[in-house]
Amino acid sequence: MNVIIIGCGRVGQTLAEKLNADGNDVTVIDVSAEKVNEVAGRYDVMGVVGNGATYTIQREAGIDTADLLIAVTNSDELNLLCCMIAKKEGDCQTIARVKNPQYSKEAMYLKEELGLAMVINPEYAAAEEIARVLRFPSAMKIEPFAKGRVELIKFKLPKESCLIGTSIKDAVMKYHLDVLVCAIERGDEAYIANGNFVFEEKDVVSIVATPKNANEFFSKINYKGNSIKNALVVGGGVITHYLCEILERSNIALKVIDKDLARCEALCSRWPKVDVIHGNPTEQELLLEEGIEKAGAFVALSGLDEENILLSLFAKEVGSGKQVTRINRIDYDNVLNRLELDTTICPKNITSDTILSYVRAMKNAMGSNVETLYNIIQGKVEASEFIVKENSPISGIPLSEMRLKKDILIASISRGGEVILPRGSDVIQAGDTVVVVTKQIGLQDITEILK
Repeated sequence: MNVIIIGCGRVGQTLAEKLNADGNDVTVIDVSAEKVNEVAGRYDVMGVVGNGATYTIQREAGIDTADLLIAVTNSDELNLLCCMIAKKEGDCQTIARVKNPQYSKEAMYLKEELGLAMVINPEYAAAEEIARVLRFPSAMKIEPFAKGRVELIKFKLPKESCLIGTSIKDAVMKYHLDVLVCAIERGDEAYIANGNFVFEEKDVVSIVATPKNANEFFSKINYKGNSIKNALVVGGGVITHYLCEILERSNIALKVIDKDLARCEALCSRWPKVDVIHGNPTEQELLLEEGIEKAGAFVALSGLDEENILLSLFAKEVGSGKQVTRINRIDYDNVLNRLELDTTICPKNITSDTILSYVRAMKNAMGSNVETLYNIIQGKVEASEFIVKENSPISGIPLSEMRLKKDILIASISRGGEVILPRGSDVIQAGDTVVVVTKQIGLQDITEILK
């Protein structure tokens, strides 16, 4: 596919890298020649310098033959204008990043009236992910599939875990577990689970389960996660606004610290139930005064990765609550893993994963579509959700007889509202929603799981 990306910021760079790796012809546009040259050289894509909201520049980038235009500049209005021009002049599919809270309730209207394929709001998506983790603190990450009927949950085995030294099949039999263990991260290695795999201390385990079964699973293995009643948040930016909105009716009391007076005033005005503190959140005395030691959760949402990491480590040292850390850069994944932060949130990864799943669905021509895409272990293990269509080669065959490629796991089947954790005798049918976990990055059709 021919894809044009307008905006060479963090999200634009991530998209250029991943879409190019998926075999698409990518062209990037930005007013900064330095950024365009850097992205074009690093990822071997085409680059055009100029204002992407002009037809002249879009035409130079090949809008006449483009299949998709993605606008991810820092301006919501500019992104929408870029898409309007592309829709009129190029008749291609368009995706706009829109992050301003004032537009959040207008997303569906904008999509329909402007003919957009997708309006993506990374800050709101990040806030949703944080809220899921705060409601279920046992997890490092929670990703919903099949419209929330099944969840992919990632957690770390503590030192005292009863699973350590036990194989997956023995654990399932001993504790009568009604979940599917699908992937394990151990140091720098990633594994697709099989029955003989033996758990070790500090393994990061990903399971697929219904929300009810997940709660029962953690109870059976004595994995204690105290319910969170209050959270201390550093940073009063856009994600915090959305988090206040999502948690407004929950039982979680929020306290926000920000050094920007205007931000504090805006939060106070919009969310009167939220306790807002004007001060420097990097000052340890202030954090201690505001109860970091007793907070059920500490959420670091400043704009600086280094600041978020240091504050989360301090919260881990002085308190016992859940830590959630916003990270913008992912090129230091290995270093971050060694720091053993509880939960990290990366808005640009959420954005790129969502757009990638849409692009793969557009390219599809073989009997099923990618509905949802999630990087379980960044760059190593993916979970993809497909809807199986009529006459698909994978339907009507018992899973035990299916010739799957190496490192492929069918994690769940959803059918008519029912969630099936697959066993060898189960058969996939047309209309099923199927979640596939694999080390084969870039699946675009479910038939690619077959040898």
